Amino acid sequence: MAPLVPVLSAPPAGAVPAAGPPTASSPPARNALERYVKQKPRWKRCEADTPAVLQCATIKVPLDYRVPGGKRIDLAISRIKSTAPGKRHGVLLSNPGGPGGQGIDTPLDMRKNLPKAVRQKYDLIGMDPRGVGRSSPVSCGMKPEDENWLRPYKEEAFAKDVAWARDVADKCRAKAGDRLPHITTRNTARDMDLLRAILGETKISFLGYSYGTYLGAVYTQLFPGRADRFVLDSAVDPKRAWRGMIQWWAEGAEPAFDRWTEWAAERSETYKLGATPKQVERTLWKLVAQADEKPIDVGGQLTTGDDIRSGLRSLVFTPEWATDEVVLLKRAAAGRPTSARKFAAFAGSAGSGRPGGAEVPSDNARASFFAVVCGDNSAAWSRDPERYRQDAIADKKRYPLFGDMASSIKPCAFWDRSAEPVTKVNNRVGSLVVQNEWDSQTPLPSGQALHAALRGSKMVTVRGGEGHGVYPNGNVCTDGAVNEYLLTGKLPAKDVICRATPKSNEEARKDRKRDALPGSPLPDRAPDRF
Repeated sequence: MAPLVPVLSAPPAGAVPAAGPPTASSPPARNALERYVKQKPRWKRCEADTPAVLQCATIKVPLDYRVPGGKRIDLAISRIKSTAPGKRHGVLLSNPGGPGGQGIDTPLDMRKNLPKAVRQKYDLIGMDPRGVGRSSPVSCGMKPEDENWLRPYKEEAFAKDVAWARDVADKCRAKAGDRLPHITTRNTARDMDLLRAILGETKISFLGYSYGTYLGAVYTQLFPGRADRFVLDSAVDPKRAWRGMIQWWAEGAEPAFDRWTEWAAERSETYKLGATPKQVERTLWKLVAQADEKPIDVGGQLTTGDDIRSGLRSLVFTPEWATDEVVLLKRAAAGRPTSARKFAAFAGSAGSGRPGGAEVPSDNARASFFAVVCGDNSAAWSRDPERYRQDAIADKKRYPLFGDMASSIKPCAFWDRSAEPVTKVNNRVGSLVVQNEWDSQTPLPSGQALHAALRGSKMVTVRGGEGHGVYPNGNVCTDGAVNEYLLTGKLPAKDVICRATPKSNEEARKDRKRDALPGSPLPDRAPDRF
């Protein structure tokens, strides 16, 4: 596909007018979008089994914002209205992560978890991003085995993996080649702004997790004057979207691994994995070598060395969990009875999670994920398979747990060129970046990088904080900083350092819903999403 010119340039990059009539000097694209702005959502109860307070509607958006008079697609939206209209400030849109995560139900999560004062302040708005869930879902016609995309590097299997990557890209092109180039973060940000205008708001507030932080950052870049209060929780480094972010999973695991070996060694009398960090490390790698030679039978389920590496990559960010799992694995390796149920972390899985409804293609989560990860910035993905082979070999040495899986070949190597240039995030829009120190999906340096790119932002860092997704977690320091910003619009005077509490880390461990999104970029056995 030939390169396409950018849709629009900043400041009118999104080409969505503010609510109200266009001015005489409005460019043609803005005028052409007027018919979209005039839509009146037909709100109704979402499903018979969902609370009546959650209302859903479907609006139309342009497939290609450069041709607003062309093909249109559906955008599924939801809302829970402010509980105190007299105190209402505006709308708070949310994105739970992905790419490929459905957002229709997020207002219910916010209603459950956000304090009363915040729920009074906003209409809570959800949205399935374009191409996802109920928003004209895309499909590549992939079989379950096609979706297993984080493959360990094996010299004898690499040619087969290259063929798989090419085949997936070909399937996507054949099945949805007319739509996939437009399933991008930039266009989803434009959809957000069109939704803002349809709702009659001059500005929009936003709560984005993981991939949602990148979506929020892109929105601030395209629409700096329309961003109100933006909370970006567990942040993506915009300069590393997207191959570099996948490689972050390997890089970020190594300091977490060292922290885990120290933790386990200090408790050697209890766990008996080794009295020093080096001994704990040797114990682990002996188990990996044993499983590589012959998979370990865990309650009838065979666990390979690659399964162990992949599963432990996320577990080491919570040392107690990692230690419990390795103790059980060691028991199974010695031939002692062990429940397979306890080994979900090491269980191989090629699937991508629940499809999200009978009308949604089974591969929608993975197809929409590839569309964004490959299409946002195709220049980040080499077209030379040999480059991936060399990177996988080198990174397995640098980052033994996950380096080869993160760096080996992906379908993006054979994807069409991006329709637009990558978004360079560099603005002074006010926002609040929130980050745990020990986050398996978006490591602390990733959050710090987004904070640096958003020069008007402040950052809340949770020292000792574990898990992906911070707010709300019951920590008075972190919740207080976010709540104050959402309620008043005032950012902290300077960056905030909070200390994790046992309660806040326990909340992160219990809150698995965010990590089970259908758009999870990793199989169930590994960390769940950006």
